[in-house]
This record gives sequence, C-alpha cells and structure tokens, in this order.
Amino acid sequence: MLESKGNSTFNKSTGLPRKRFYRARAHSNPLSDSHFPVPLSPQHVDYSLHFPQIFPSPDRSGDARRIEFADVGCGFGGLCISLSTLFPEKLMIGMEIRDKVTEYVKERILGLRTTNPGQYQNVSVVRTNSMKYIPNYFEKGQLSKMFFLFPDPHFKEKNHRRRVISPFLLDEYAYVLKEGGIIYTITDVEELGVWMRTCLENHPMFECITDEELEADPVVKLLVSATEEGQKVARNGGQTFQAVFRRVALSG
Repeated sequence: MLESKGNSTFNKSTGLPRKRFYRARAHSNPLSDSHFPVPLSPQHVDYSLHFPQIFPSPDRSGDARRIEFADVGCGFGGLCISLSTLFPEKLMIGMEIRDKVTEYVKERILGLRTTNPGQYQNVSVVRTNSMKYIPNYFEKGQLSKMFFLFPDPHFKEKNHRRRVISPFLLDEYAYVLKEGGIIYTITDVEELGVWMRTCLENHPMFECITDEELEADPVVKLLVSATEEGQKVARNGGQTFQAVFRRVALSG
C-alpha cells in the first residue's frame, strides 16, 4: 500500500520515500557552479538542523561532539544509514551534489527516525560540492573516517581533474582527517582503482592498511553491501577495486 503524503512518493508500510521519484543523473560536473548555501567555516555548520535531538539549538558551546564520518558523494545514503546503527555514538554526514538525491536521503533519514524512535539521530545529509567546500564543513583533524565509494570515473584524460581522488584533493582530506583516520575508496572501474591507489601510495600523509586490519574492520564489508552501486556490481558478478589508507603524521 502506498501513501501519498501529498504526492505518491512514500511507501505506506515502511514510511520511507520511494527511490524512483528521486532519480537523477548518475553523476554531476563537480567543476560547475551550483547554487546552495555554504557555511563560512566549520564553526558555522548548524548541527541543530542535522541532529535536532542531539543538538536542540544551534549553540554547541557546551557540547564537544562533532561530525566524525563523512561519506563524500553518498548517493542514496545506504552506507551512512548502515554506519548509523553500527556506530551509534558517532556523528556522520553524507555529502551529495545532486539535489533530488539529497532530498531522497533527507526523507529517508526522517522516515527511519520516525519508525525507529531513538535511532538514526546521528546521521544526516547535506547538498554541497565536496571538491570545493570540504574545509567549510570540517576543522583540522576532525574526521576519523572518509568514504569515496564508486565515484565518477571521468574516463577522458582531460576530465581527470574532476576526479574526487587526486594529489591536490588528498592534501585537503589529510587536513580534515585526524592522525590514524581512515580513507576508504572503492570502484568497479579497474583503471580508476589503480589511479586512486596510486594517488594514495604517492601521498606522504597516507599509508596502506594491512590485509589483517582490513579483515578485522567491520566497515570494509559495507563498502559493497550497503551501497546501491555495490549491490548492482555484486548482482552482475562484477569486480571491485578498493584502496583503504590511514592518515599518518608527516615525518620530519
């Protein structure tokens, strides 16, 4: 049974939005100018809009908690929603440039909060261009995990500058990740997988995580199972190429 809530976008049995009403292009040009509000600095991020049960007012002076996980290009929000219950004490946010997709994730989180009282209060989403505005949202050393799952491969060489993993952008990610923080990447495009791994290997502030650590990390299993793209690859019997690296201190 479906409930309209003014349009036919919600499933009555689950209270969650129906994805087909929020479809958008698979990717967006990150170098184009989009119009959405951007905080002047991390201190200007209004946590009460994202986590109202945890932060009833915009004044955070008495609460030291900050967002620790960021899913860059979060798509339909599957990973963030899975992480929300796996790490209920951590605040996390999905960052997505496509407006319809962002709206879907917002409605999905609100629906889950309604049907699961006390849960999913620690997860939110924001429409933004992460390639431009990461420093506007996060302070130095604030994040403990960053995710880049199935990003746009930008196959043409002239468009490689649009890739969300690059030597220049890794400088920014290293800035907002704390020492010991982890960056997770995965793709089903082998050439992009090699590109991302090579960028990380060549960056002085990241080191590859060992196979033993990967095996023990519960998050790694979610990189495929919790995302729409990962599930599609699995259904089609495709390969994935992951690179998981740790933020280290700059030696010397």
